[in-house]
Amino acid sequence: MTHFSQRLASLKSVTAIGAVLVLALAGCKSKEDGSAAPPSAKVVEVSNMSLITIPAADAAKFPIVTAGKIEAPAELTATGTVFPDVSREVPVISLANGRVVDIKTRLDDNVKKGQLLFSVQSPDVTTAFDTYLKAVNDEQLANKAYIRAEDLFKHGVISQAMLEQAEDAEKDAKADLEAADAQLKIYGLDKAHPSSVVHVYAPISGVIVGQNVTNAAAAGVTLSGSATAFTVADLTTVWILCDVFENDIPKLQLGQEARIKIDAYPGRILKGRINDIGPVLDPSLRTAKVRIEVQNPGILKLGMFVSATFSSLKKQTFTVVPADAVLHLHDREWVYVPAGDNQFKRTEVRGGSMLEGNRQQILSGIEPGTQVVTNALLLETAGTQ
Repeated sequence: MTHFSQRLASLKSVTAIGAVLVLALAGCKSKEDGSAAPPSAKVVEVSNMSLITIPAADAAKFPIVTAGKIEAPAELTATGTVFPDVSREVPVISLANGRVVDIKTRLDDNVKKGQLLFSVQSPDVTTAFDTYLKAVNDEQLANKAYIRAEDLFKHGVISQAMLEQAEDAEKDAKADLEAADAQLKIYGLDKAHPSSVVHVYAPISGVIVGQNVTNAAAAGVTLSGSATAFTVADLTTVWILCDVFENDIPKLQLGQEARIKIDAYPGRILKGRINDIGPVLDPSLRTAKVRIEVQNPGILKLGMFVSATFSSLKKQTFTVVPADAVLHLHDREWVYVPAGDNQFKRTEVRGGSMLEGNRQQILSGIEPGTQVVTNALLLETAGTQ
């Protein structure tokens, strides 16, 4: 056999062995993957998570009560935000144009009526003092001329017309003096102590809710970008603006009382009254602005979120259960209703206000006459699902 024939035979032998190995590996992989015969589907039984089962011997530990009913006004709850009463907001302006040289207060400060807020150095004040001093001199000169004219007229030296002319000049000088004096009073200046600086004081007691000036900034009604340097708000009475859906608007009327719950103070409930129901609906949300006026005990801050509850004029029938029968879980409320065979079904409800005798109003979910477990939390922790 030639050398070439020997190599050809050896190559065929290696190829045959490789093919056998490939088939063997493919068979093993097919068995491991299970691709040849997929496994049968398994059905997993899942228990009803709303049912709780207790041993028959423990049934007496969980007494059952029949839900009652009560006649009470229907309630409407809306979220709202605290705003200042615009009639109690007063802008603080400097009537004298100039530059701010001293600021005594800042945003969010509590101020008293008459408290110094800031000072302005103004050329208007200098001009006003100059006008006043000239008016004083002119009035004194005109008065002397009039007195002299009266004396001359008595002696027949001058005519009646000349006397009247002197009297008119004296009256004009007096009018100019009064106008100059009034200008100083408008600026709040003391005419006995001339100065180029005018001081601006708080017009009311309250909180500074707006500030548009800083040190060295321009102030006044013509020089500054905004004539209002500060805004002082009296927050003893505030507004709460709520969004109420148009279907609920007929349930409300002016003067109706509202109970205000504050997110920041869960234990505090304030009372207010509706003093405006907006005449325009939001076209996208279909809501109207309802304004409530509330006396502020000092805890309401501007921008605070609150919820307002309104009671309707007509009474409705509501379900009543013991407060302990209501389970508060994951921001939802539930009661347990007997389902037979020592089982209890968890039923979602919508709770209302708390009543006397440790009872709670149920707005929806169950009807009067429904049997419920007296203590839902005890059952929840003791039972098995």
